[in-house]
Amino acid sequence: MQTRVGLGVILAQWGRIGCIGFGGPPTHILLLRRLCVTERGWLTAEEFEDGIAATTLLPGPASTQLAIFCAWRLRGVPGALVGAVGFICPGLIVILALAALFLSGNPPLWVTGAAAGAGAAVAAVAAHAASGLIPASWRRARHHGRWIAYLLLGAAATVLFGPWVVLALVGCGFVEVTWRSRTVRSYALPLIGGIAGGLPWVALKVGALSYGGGFVIIPLMQADAVDRYHWMTGSQFLNAVALGQITPGPVVQTVAVVGYAAGGLAGGLLASLLAFAPSFLFVVIGGPRFDRLRASATVQSFLDGAGPAAIGAIAGSAVPLGLTLHHPWQAVVLALAAIWLLLLRRGVVTALLGAALLGVGAALAGFALT
Repeated sequence: MQTRVGLGVILAQWGRIGCIGFGGPPTHILLLRRLCVTERGWLTAEEFEDGIAATTLLPGPASTQLAIFCAWRLRGVPGALVGAVGFICPGLIVILALAALFLSGNPPLWVTGAAAGAGAAVAAVAAHAASGLIPASWRRARHHGRWIAYLLLGAAATVLFGPWVVLALVGCGFVEVTWRSRTVRSYALPLIGGIAGGLPWVALKVGALSYGGGFVIIPLMQADAVDRYHWMTGSQFLNAVALGQITPGPVVQTVAVVGYAAGGLAGGLLASLLAFAPSFLFVVIGGPRFDRLRASATVQSFLDGAGPAAIGAIAGSAVPLGLTLHHPWQAVVLALAAIWLLLLRRGVVTALLGAALLGVGAALAGFALT
Protein backbone atom coordinates (compact mmCIF):
# COMPACT_ATOMS: atom_id res chain seq x y z
CA MET A 1 0.00 0.00 0.00
CA GLN A 2 1.72 3.13 -1.18
CA THR A 3 -0.37 5.78 0.55
CA ARG A 4 -2.20 5.36 3.84
CA VAL A 5 -5.51 7.15 3.53
CA GLY A 6 -7.97 7.44 6.40
CA LEU A 7 -11.04 5.22 6.26
CA GLY A 8 -13.22 8.26 6.86
CA VAL A 9 -11.72 9.92 3.80
CA ILE A 10 -12.37 6.82 1.71
CA LEU A 11 -15.97 6.63 2.93
CA ALA A 12 -16.57 10.32 2.15
CA GLN A 13 -14.92 10.32 -1.28
CA TRP A 14 -16.27 6.99 -2.49
CA GLY A 15 -19.68 8.02 -1.14
CA ARG A 16 -19.46 11.26 -3.12
CA ILE A 17 -18.79 9.30 -6.31
CA GLY A 18 -21.68 7.01 -5.44
CA CYS A 19 -23.95 10.06 -5.21
CA ILE A 20 -22.93 11.81 -8.44
CA GLY A 21 -22.00 8.80 -10.57
CA PHE A 22 -24.80 9.05 -13.12
CA GLY A 23 -24.03 7.52 -16.52
CA GLY A 24 -22.60 4.11 -15.70
CA PRO A 25 -19.03 2.78 -15.87
CA PRO A 26 -17.49 5.53 -18.06
CA THR A 27 -18.52 8.15 -15.51
CA HIS A 28 -17.35 6.03 -12.58
CA ILE A 29 -13.94 5.45 -14.15
CA LEU A 30 -13.55 9.15 -14.91
CA LEU A 31 -14.44 10.17 -11.35
CA LEU A 32 -12.19 7.54 -9.77
CA ARG A 33 -9.26 8.55 -11.98
CA ARG A 34 -9.77 12.22 -11.20
CA LEU A 35 -9.85 11.51 -7.46
CA CYS A 36 -7.13 8.90 -7.10
CA VAL A 37 -4.67 10.01 -9.78
CA THR A 38 -5.19 13.64 -10.78
CA GLU A 39 -6.34 15.38 -7.60
CA ARG A 40 -4.93 13.34 -4.70
CA GLY A 41 -2.05 11.44 -6.29
CA TRP A 42 -2.88 8.33 -4.28
CA LEU A 43 -2.22 6.11 -7.30
CA THR A 44 -0.04 6.61 -10.35
CA ALA A 45 -1.63 6.61 -13.79
CA GLU A 46 0.01 3.25 -14.46
CA GLU A 47 -1.39 1.74 -11.25
CA PHE A 48 -4.87 2.96 -12.14
CA GLU A 49 -4.66 1.53 -15.65
CA ASP A 50 -3.49 -1.75 -14.16
CA GLY A 51 -6.57 -1.68 -11.94
CA ILE A 52 -8.83 -1.26 -14.96
CA ALA A 53 -7.09 -4.12 -16.77
CA ALA A 54 -7.23 -6.36 -13.71
CA THR A 55 -10.92 -5.85 -12.97
CA THR A 56 -11.88 -6.53 -16.59
CA LEU A 57 -10.62 -10.07 -16.02
CA LEU A 58 -13.33 -10.67 -13.44
CA PRO A 59 -17.02 -11.45 -13.88
CA GLY A 60 -19.44 -8.99 -12.38
CA PRO A 61 -19.80 -5.18 -12.44
CA ALA A 62 -16.43 -3.83 -13.56
CA SER A 63 -16.77 -0.26 -12.27
CA THR A 64 -17.80 -1.50 -8.83
CA GLN A 65 -14.79 -3.79 -8.76
CA LEU A 66 -12.54 -0.93 -9.84
CA ALA A 67 -13.86 1.24 -6.99
CA ILE A 68 -13.24 -1.59 -4.53
CA PHE A 69 -9.80 -2.26 -6.04
CA CYS A 70 -8.68 1.38 -5.67
CA ALA A 71 -9.83 1.47 -2.04
CA TRP A 72 -8.08 -1.87 -1.44
CA ARG A 73 -4.81 -0.44 -2.79
CA LEU A 74 -5.05 2.42 -0.31
CA ARG A 75 -6.08 0.62 2.90
CA GLY A 76 -6.27 -3.10 2.27
CA VAL A 77 -9.35 -5.11 3.24
CA PRO A 78 -10.82 -2.43 5.57
CA GLY A 79 -10.45 0.14 2.80
CA ALA A 80 -12.09 -2.18 0.28
CA LEU A 81 -15.04 -2.73 2.60
CA VAL A 82 -15.50 0.97 3.36
CA GLY A 83 -15.06 1.90 -0.30
CA ALA A 84 -17.67 -0.66 -1.35
CA VAL A 85 -20.17 0.68 1.18
CA GLY A 86 -19.57 4.28 0.14
CA PHE A 87 -19.79 3.56 -3.57
CA ILE A 88 -22.81 1.25 -3.51
CA CYS A 89 -25.09 2.57 -0.76
CA PRO A 90 -26.16 5.99 -2.17
CA GLY A 91 -27.53 4.50 -5.36
CA LEU A 92 -29.01 1.57 -3.46
CA ILE A 93 -30.98 3.90 -1.18
CA VAL A 94 -32.28 5.90 -4.15
CA ILE A 95 -33.27 2.88 -6.23
CA LEU A 96 -35.06 1.15 -3.35
CA ALA A 97 -37.04 4.32 -2.67
CA LEU A 98 -37.99 4.54 -6.35
CA ALA A 99 -38.84 0.83 -6.40
CA ALA A 100 -41.28 1.39 -3.53
CA LEU A 101 -42.91 4.18 -5.56
CA PHE A 102 -43.02 2.42 -8.93
CA LEU A 103 -44.08 -0.98 -7.57
CA SER A 104 -46.71 0.28 -5.15
CA GLY A 105 -50.19 -1.13 -5.58
CA ASN A 106 -51.74 2.14 -6.78
CA PRO A 107 -49.07 4.59 -8.02
CA PRO A 108 -50.12 8.01 -9.35
CA LEU A 109 -50.98 8.20 -13.05
CA TRP A 110 -47.89 10.24 -13.91
CA VAL A 111 -45.65 7.67 -12.21
CA THR A 112 -47.21 4.85 -14.21
CA GLY A 113 -46.78 6.86 -17.41
CA ALA A 114 -43.17 7.73 -16.66
CA ALA A 115 -42.40 4.08 -15.96
CA ALA A 116 -44.07 2.91 -19.17
CA GLY A 117 -42.20 5.53 -21.19
CA ALA A 118 -38.77 4.88 -19.69
CA GLY A 119 -39.32 1.13 -19.94
CA ALA A 120 -40.09 1.45 -23.63
CA ALA A 121 -36.60 2.86 -24.25
CA VAL A 122 -34.70 0.10 -22.45
CA ALA A 123 -34.28 -2.13 -25.51
CA ALA A 124 -32.51 0.75 -27.28
CA VAL A 125 -30.28 1.22 -24.23
CA ALA A 126 -29.25 -2.44 -24.46
CA ALA A 127 -28.36 -2.08 -28.13
CA HIS A 128 -26.44 1.11 -27.34
CA ALA A 129 -24.49 -0.62 -24.57
CA ALA A 130 -23.48 -3.44 -26.91
CA SER A 131 -22.48 -1.09 -29.72
CA GLY A 132 -20.18 0.81 -27.38
CA LEU A 133 -18.28 -2.37 -26.49
CA ILE A 134 -17.81 -3.68 -30.02
CA PRO A 135 -14.90 -1.53 -31.32
CA ALA A 136 -12.38 -2.35 -28.57
CA SER A 137 -13.33 -6.03 -28.59
CA TRP A 138 -13.02 -6.21 -32.39
CA ARG A 139 -9.56 -4.65 -32.31
CA ARG A 140 -8.46 -7.11 -29.66
CA ALA A 141 -9.74 -10.18 -31.55
CA ARG A 142 -7.07 -12.46 -33.01
CA HIS A 143 -9.47 -14.17 -35.38
CA HIS A 144 -12.45 -12.15 -36.54
CA GLY A 145 -14.36 -15.15 -37.83
CA ARG A 146 -14.45 -16.76 -34.39
CA TRP A 147 -15.22 -13.37 -32.84
CA ILE A 148 -18.34 -13.07 -35.00
CA ALA A 149 -19.34 -16.64 -34.14
CA TYR A 150 -19.02 -15.98 -30.40
CA LEU A 151 -21.02 -12.75 -30.75
CA LEU A 152 -23.84 -14.53 -32.58
CA LEU A 153 -23.85 -17.43 -30.12
CA GLY A 154 -24.18 -15.02 -27.19
CA ALA A 155 -27.04 -13.18 -28.89
CA ALA A 156 -28.85 -16.41 -29.82
CA ALA A 157 -28.44 -17.83 -26.31
CA THR A 158 -30.00 -14.71 -24.82
CA VAL A 159 -32.99 -14.79 -27.15
CA LEU A 160 -33.58 -18.54 -26.87
CA PHE A 161 -32.43 -19.57 -23.40
CA GLY A 162 -32.59 -16.49 -21.17
CA PRO A 163 -31.02 -17.19 -17.77
CA TRP A 164 -28.78 -19.93 -19.13
CA VAL A 165 -26.86 -17.48 -21.31
CA VAL A 166 -23.96 -17.68 -18.84
CA LEU A 167 -23.28 -21.23 -20.06
CA ALA A 168 -22.81 -19.86 -23.58
CA LEU A 169 -20.37 -17.22 -22.32
CA VAL A 170 -18.30 -19.73 -20.38
CA GLY A 171 -18.49 -22.21 -23.25
CA CYS A 172 -17.20 -19.67 -25.75
CA GLY A 173 -14.34 -18.84 -23.41
CA PHE A 174 -13.30 -22.48 -23.11
CA VAL A 175 -13.64 -23.02 -26.87
CA GLU A 176 -11.17 -20.19 -27.48
CA VAL A 177 -8.78 -21.57 -24.89
CA THR A 178 -8.92 -25.01 -26.48
CA TRP A 179 -8.58 -23.61 -30.00
CA ARG A 180 -5.42 -21.71 -29.16
CA SER A 181 -3.83 -24.47 -27.17
CA ARG A 182 -4.74 -27.03 -29.87
CA THR A 183 -4.56 -29.58 -27.08
CA VAL A 184 -7.71 -31.09 -25.70
CA ARG A 185 -7.75 -30.63 -21.95
CA SER A 186 -10.29 -31.30 -19.26
CA TYR A 187 -11.75 -28.22 -17.69
CA ALA A 188 -13.97 -28.52 -14.64
CA LEU A 189 -16.69 -25.95 -14.41
CA PRO A 190 -17.04 -24.53 -10.90
CA LEU A 191 -19.76 -26.28 -8.94
CA ILE A 192 -22.19 -23.99 -7.25
CA GLY A 193 -23.87 -25.69 -4.33
CA GLY A 194 -25.83 -24.86 -1.26
CA ILE A 195 -28.49 -22.75 -2.98
CA ALA A 196 -31.30 -24.48 -4.80
CA GLY A 197 -33.05 -21.44 -6.28
CA GLY A 198 -35.08 -18.34 -5.55
CA LEU A 199 -33.86 -14.84 -4.88
CA PRO A 200 -30.44 -15.72 -3.37
CA TRP A 201 -29.50 -17.76 -6.43
CA VAL A 202 -30.67 -15.08 -8.88
CA ALA A 203 -28.69 -12.39 -7.04
CA LEU A 204 -25.55 -14.51 -6.78
CA LYS A 205 -25.79 -15.37 -10.45
CA VAL A 206 -25.90 -11.67 -11.29
CA GLY A 207 -22.83 -10.89 -9.19
CA ALA A 208 -20.66 -13.92 -9.86
CA LEU A 209 -21.48 -15.14 -13.34
CA SER A 210 -21.92 -12.03 -15.47
CA TYR A 211 -19.15 -11.21 -17.92
CA GLY A 212 -19.00 -8.06 -20.02
CA GLY A 213 -20.36 -5.35 -17.75
CA GLY A 214 -23.60 -4.43 -16.08
CA PHE A 215 -26.00 -4.91 -18.96
CA VAL A 216 -25.25 -8.59 -19.40
CA ILE A 217 -27.26 -9.13 -16.20
CA ILE A 218 -30.47 -8.36 -18.07
CA PRO A 219 -30.89 -11.76 -19.75
CA LEU A 220 -29.70 -13.40 -16.54
CA MET A 221 -32.52 -11.80 -14.56
CA GLN A 222 -35.42 -11.36 -16.94
CA ALA A 223 -36.49 -14.98 -17.34
CA ASP A 224 -36.13 -15.66 -13.62
CA ALA A 225 -37.87 -12.53 -12.33
CA VAL A 226 -40.71 -12.51 -14.86
CA ASP A 227 -41.30 -16.01 -16.23
CA ARG A 228 -39.96 -18.45 -13.66
CA TYR A 229 -40.74 -16.88 -10.28
CA HIS A 230 -43.36 -14.29 -11.39
CA TRP A 231 -42.06 -11.68 -8.99
CA MET A 232 -42.88 -8.93 -11.46
CA THR A 233 -44.51 -8.37 -14.83
CA GLY A 234 -42.53 -7.74 -17.99
CA SER A 235 -43.40 -4.05 -17.81
CA GLN A 236 -42.22 -3.83 -14.21
CA PHE A 237 -38.95 -5.48 -15.18
CA LEU A 238 -38.42 -2.83 -17.86
CA ASN A 239 -39.03 -0.24 -15.15
CA ALA A 240 -36.39 -1.91 -12.99
CA VAL A 241 -33.81 -1.74 -15.78
CA ALA A 242 -34.65 1.90 -16.43
CA LEU A 243 -34.26 2.74 -12.73
CA GLY A 244 -30.86 1.06 -12.73
CA GLN A 245 -29.80 3.37 -15.54
CA ILE A 246 -31.07 6.71 -14.24
CA THR A 247 -29.91 6.35 -10.64
CA PRO A 248 -26.30 6.94 -9.54
CA GLY A 249 -23.98 4.04 -8.97
CA PRO A 250 -23.57 0.75 -10.83
CA VAL A 251 -26.19 -0.62 -13.22
CA VAL A 252 -26.24 -3.85 -11.21
CA GLN A 253 -28.42 -1.94 -8.71
CA THR A 254 -31.26 -3.18 -10.93
CA VAL A 255 -31.14 -6.39 -8.91
CA ALA A 256 -32.32 -4.42 -5.87
CA VAL A 257 -35.62 -3.65 -7.64
CA VAL A 258 -36.05 -7.33 -8.47
CA GLY A 259 -35.35 -8.19 -4.84
CA TYR A 260 -37.85 -5.57 -3.67
CA ALA A 261 -40.51 -7.06 -5.95
CA ALA A 262 -39.76 -10.52 -4.56
CA GLY A 263 -39.57 -9.71 -0.87
CA GLY A 264 -40.01 -6.02 -0.10
CA LEU A 265 -37.25 -3.97 1.49
CA ALA A 266 -35.59 -7.03 3.03
CA GLY A 267 -35.56 -8.72 -0.37
CA GLY A 268 -34.01 -5.68 -2.02
CA LEU A 269 -31.26 -5.45 0.59
CA LEU A 270 -30.58 -9.19 0.45
CA ALA A 271 -30.38 -9.19 -3.34
CA SER A 272 -27.94 -6.27 -3.33
CA LEU A 273 -25.74 -7.83 -0.67
CA LEU A 274 -25.51 -11.14 -2.52
CA ALA A 275 -25.01 -9.49 -5.92
CA PHE A 276 -22.12 -7.30 -4.76
CA ALA A 277 -20.45 -9.76 -2.39
CA PRO A 278 -18.64 -11.63 -5.21
CA SER A 279 -17.07 -8.39 -6.47
CA PHE A 280 -15.67 -7.67 -3.02
CA LEU A 281 -14.35 -11.21 -2.61
CA PHE A 282 -12.85 -11.31 -6.10
CA VAL A 283 -10.85 -8.14 -5.45
CA VAL A 284 -9.77 -8.98 -1.90
CA ILE A 285 -8.79 -12.56 -2.68
CA GLY A 286 -7.55 -12.03 -6.20
CA GLY A 287 -5.83 -8.66 -5.77
CA PRO A 288 -2.37 -10.06 -5.01
CA ARG A 289 -2.71 -12.41 -8.00
CA PHE A 290 -3.91 -9.92 -10.61
CA ASP A 291 -0.50 -9.55 -12.22
CA ARG A 292 -0.27 -13.30 -12.79
CA LEU A 293 -3.81 -13.40 -14.16
CA ARG A 294 -3.11 -10.61 -16.61
CA ALA A 295 0.01 -12.39 -17.83
CA SER A 296 -1.77 -15.72 -18.27
CA ALA A 297 -2.30 -16.69 -21.90
CA THR A 298 -5.09 -19.04 -20.82
CA VAL A 299 -6.99 -16.25 -19.05
CA GLN A 300 -6.57 -13.91 -22.00
CA SER A 301 -7.79 -16.60 -24.40
CA PHE A 302 -10.82 -17.26 -22.23
CA LEU A 303 -11.72 -13.56 -22.22
CA ASP A 304 -11.26 -13.37 -25.98
CA GLY A 305 -13.99 -15.99 -26.30
CA ALA A 306 -16.30 -14.93 -23.48
CA GLY A 307 -15.99 -11.20 -24.24
CA PRO A 308 -17.66 -11.11 -27.68
CA ALA A 309 -20.25 -13.64 -26.47
CA ALA A 310 -21.11 -11.22 -23.65
CA ILE A 311 -21.48 -8.37 -26.12
CA GLY A 312 -23.77 -10.55 -28.19
CA ALA A 313 -25.78 -11.37 -25.07
CA ILE A 314 -26.20 -7.68 -24.30
CA ALA A 315 -27.33 -6.96 -27.88
CA GLY A 316 -29.60 -10.00 -27.87
CA SER A 317 -31.33 -8.82 -24.71
CA ALA A 318 -32.90 -6.04 -26.79
CA VAL A 319 -35.17 -8.67 -28.40
CA PRO A 320 -36.98 -9.97 -25.29
CA LEU A 321 -37.00 -6.47 -23.85
CA GLY A 322 -38.64 -5.11 -26.99
CA LEU A 323 -41.17 -7.95 -27.09
CA THR A 324 -42.31 -6.95 -23.61
CA LEU A 325 -43.85 -3.74 -24.97
CA HIS A 326 -47.62 -3.88 -25.51
CA HIS A 327 -48.72 -0.55 -26.96
CA PRO A 328 -48.01 1.23 -30.29
CA TRP A 329 -47.03 4.46 -28.61
CA GLN A 330 -44.27 2.61 -26.76
CA ALA A 331 -42.88 1.42 -30.12
CA VAL A 332 -42.66 5.07 -31.16
CA VAL A 333 -40.78 5.91 -27.95
CA LEU A 334 -38.42 3.00 -28.58
CA ALA A 335 -37.73 4.20 -32.11
CA LEU A 336 -37.00 7.73 -30.90
CA ALA A 337 -34.70 6.41 -28.18
CA ALA A 338 -32.84 4.29 -30.75
CA ILE A 339 -32.32 7.35 -32.95
CA TRP A 340 -31.14 9.39 -29.96
CA LEU A 341 -28.68 6.74 -28.76
CA LEU A 342 -27.51 4.91 -31.88
CA LEU A 343 -27.60 7.59 -34.56
CA LEU A 344 -27.13 10.84 -32.64
CA ARG A 345 -24.88 9.13 -30.02
CA ARG A 346 -26.38 11.03 -27.11
CA GLY A 347 -26.49 9.99 -23.46
CA VAL A 348 -28.46 7.18 -21.84
CA VAL A 349 -29.75 9.23 -18.90
CA THR A 350 -31.21 11.92 -21.17
CA ALA A 351 -32.78 9.23 -23.37
CA LEU A 352 -34.53 7.61 -20.44
CA LEU A 353 -35.65 10.89 -18.92
CA GLY A 354 -37.01 12.02 -22.30
CA ALA A 355 -38.80 8.70 -22.71
CA ALA A 356 -40.26 9.08 -19.21
CA LEU A 357 -41.60 12.54 -20.11
CA LEU A 358 -43.19 11.12 -23.26
CA GLY A 359 -44.76 8.45 -21.09
CA VAL A 360 -46.21 11.08 -18.77
CA GLY A 361 -47.66 12.82 -21.83
CA ALA A 362 -49.14 9.56 -23.07
CA ALA A 363 -50.74 8.95 -19.68
CA LEU A 364 -52.26 12.42 -19.51
CA ALA A 365 -53.53 12.03 -23.09
CA GLY A 366 -55.37 8.86 -22.11
CA PHE A 367 -53.23 6.25 -23.91
CA ALA A 368 -53.23 2.72 -22.54
CA LEU A 369 -50.46 2.06 -20.03
CA THR A 370 -50.93 -1.54 -18.86
